Amino acid sequence: MSVACAKLRPVANQGRRLLDRVLAGVPAGETPLTHRADLPRQDAQAVPWPSWAAPEVVSALVERGVPEPWRHQAQAAEHVWAGRHVVVATGTASGKSLAYQLPVLSAVHTDPKATALYLSPTKALGADQLRSVEALGVPNVRAATFDGDTPMAERDWVRAHANWVFTNPDMLHRGILPNHAKWIRFFRRLSYVVVDECHSYRGVFGSHVALLLRRLRRVARRYGADPVFVLASATVADPATSASRLTGVPCEAVTEDGSPRAGRTVALWEPPLLTELEGENGAPVRRSAGAETARILADLVVEGARSLAFVRSRVGAELTAIGARRVLAEVDPELATRVAAYRGGYLPEERRALEKAVSSGDLLGVATTNALELGVDIVGLDAVVVAGFPGTLASFWQQAGRAGRTGDSGALVVFVARDDPLDTYLVHNPAAVLERPVEATVLDPTNPYVLEPQLACAAAELPLTPDSLEEFGGDLAVEVLDGMVERKLLRRRPNGWYWTSHDRPHGEVDIRGSGGEQVVVVEGDSGRMLGTVDPAAACWTVHDGAVYLHQGESYVVDRLDLDSGIALVHAEKPDWTTTARDTKDITVVRVLEERRFAGVSVCLGEVDVTSQVVGYLRKLSSGQVVDSVPLDLPERTLRTRAVWYTVGEELLGSAPGGAGLDPARIPGALHAAEHAAIGLLPLFATCDRWDIGGVSTALHQDTGEATVFVHDGHPGGAGFADRGFAAVVPWLVATREAIASCTCPAGCPSCVQSPKCGNGNDPLDKAGGLAVLDVVLGVVGE
Repeated sequence: MSVACAKLRPVANQGRRLLDRVLAGVPAGETPLTHRADLPRQDAQAVPWPSWAAPEVVSALVERGVPEPWRHQAQAAEHVWAGRHVVVATGTASGKSLAYQLPVLSAVHTDPKATALYLSPTKALGADQLRSVEALGVPNVRAATFDGDTPMAERDWVRAHANWVFTNPDMLHRGILPNHAKWIRFFRRLSYVVVDECHSYRGVFGSHVALLLRRLRRVARRYGADPVFVLASATVADPATSASRLTGVPCEAVTEDGSPRAGRTVALWEPPLLTELEGENGAPVRRSAGAETARILADLVVEGARSLAFVRSRVGAELTAIGARRVLAEVDPELATRVAAYRGGYLPEERRALEKAVSSGDLLGVATTNALELGVDIVGLDAVVVAGFPGTLASFWQQAGRAGRTGDSGALVVFVARDDPLDTYLVHNPAAVLERPVEATVLDPTNPYVLEPQLACAAAELPLTPDSLEEFGGDLAVEVLDGMVERKLLRRRPNGWYWTSHDRPHGEVDIRGSGGEQVVVVEGDSGRMLGTVDPAAACWTVHDGAVYLHQGESYVVDRLDLDSGIALVHAEKPDWTTTARDTKDITVVRVLEERRFAGVSVCLGEVDVTSQVVGYLRKLSSGQVVDSVPLDLPERTLRTRAVWYTVGEELLGSAPGGAGLDPARIPGALHAAEHAAIGLLPLFATCDRWDIGGVSTALHQDTGEATVFVHDGHPGGAGFADRGFAAVVPWLVATREAIASCTCPAGCPSCVQSPKCGNGNDPLDKAGGLAVLDVVLGVVGE
């Protein structure tokens, strides 16, 4: 007999009730819940509409259900109207969009010649914000999208007539600034630039966007405009400093959230160890976060709870949706049709259809990557499941904030730990999630690998003059430009630097740091394009033999052609997945900073990392390894930044105060400490473990001692290693605690095993890793 999904009744403790329902499905004897916290509701703090707001805008907002602005909305809007750059950094669903809609709409309604630019990190968010503005129907407002999906026939109309253009950094970089002469009308009256979800601009991407915004301001000044910047951000540490660094202009910060918020129940959840299965090198296997999330999502859908499950990878999102549908098909086949996956790489028409279904409630459960973290303005969600820590607390609370966005009935947030040292640490240290302040964004516009291509683009747009270089780094910019002159990329004249080629450099500059044009995934039999993959990830995700998932359908890669940027696949439904393996070597180029202690040194510097994907594992859904398949793919050398520590031979050996490790155990001990350190660095730097890597060796050729390296995964570095160097003691303390708190006997993916280890997680010595960290902290911690 089929079971219809229940319609949720608004009850005060709805989050707790949903958690009880999910726990009811846990097999007897399992205790996955490590902590539960009930976060209180918050009442609204409304204030009157400002006197300068255009009456037509106010009436439109009132008709759309906004009787009065909340305090932080009005405060930010006042700054904007007064001509001050501002960042509003409040929680998810706190109505940050009204803070810029009110002044921008008032301005373009009153003066139809005034223009505004809106930038978002994702197309989904930009499309949603455009729909919101259009729905208000304010007279004289001609809002339009200008991005990669805009038909060519519409682009001329946007340039000629739109007074509020919605786009993204990629199109600003490749389509608007290189052709600024076609946008003279727009730039002459550019009054406002809105930078939405600005906390997402971090690392290499953030560094590119920081310089891109400086290019934007330079072009605007060329046509006589000096726009006010309005930034919207999730809660971050020191938002004024972060926003100023991103835009290059001083910004006021509005941080006191006056919006109402329903209470939420937050549950920390650790999947159990599966004693009947063994993973790599005999390590215990924990039930996967994806499988656990699929079951939780299915339980929530049966309850009628509108739910999102955030999953770390595109493949994971597809597998989670498939798993939830499989469970629901046994309960009620109709419910299985109300679950779907959403991720990047889908074609535009597929994204739009899914976004509409999510917003309307036709879909009850969606397994998504972070594509919906910043995407469609979904209201009324009853539950969010976060499968694996998303890299930063800011992202975690952004995702969690999707739950309980309306009403007073409460909502549920479940954080399901992956087999990962950081996740293990967090579910056993609730204060690190619930009480720790969020991180500051990390970006470095002076990274020469970012600065040089951005200066090339700036020179191609308008000649660079000496007085324009201060915002691009001053003397450092001059040094980079002189190098480009020597290579005849630029010509130096008395009044500045000029681009020498007829071809613009913009198309060769990838601001997202993925390393070039996307690799296209094509079905060999039909020639149908399925999606795209970042070139830097292609060897990992679409190598020969890899399993590729698209909208719940699985494909196997027949051939990856890196030269042509194509991966040919065929439809197949294997009962295994694939995980790539690589080898890695590291060379110290230059030591930038060094701290020496008795037998230990901690360093920050430039390194060359040479890596090569050499094979892949085939794994069953249980985590059990089927076999290992070799691959022959090209080497890749990366010049980047790393933090490393060295340990003297006496400290590692049996000398008094040493680790008591004999020489045979040292490689495995260092290897374990390295893996765990990579896993815990995202706690101290706004990065993902896939943004960084590591190498450990008992005797490194450049240091002459046992050494553990952790390096940035982007050319020139992204600031992550620098953060690790600055926070080396708390970072290594948390690393030690993560290893010690894991209940496995000799090492597993929750503590010292790594999913990306090129050596197959061999050798690994969990107890030795603890011993190494003890002796290092015993010296450095003092």
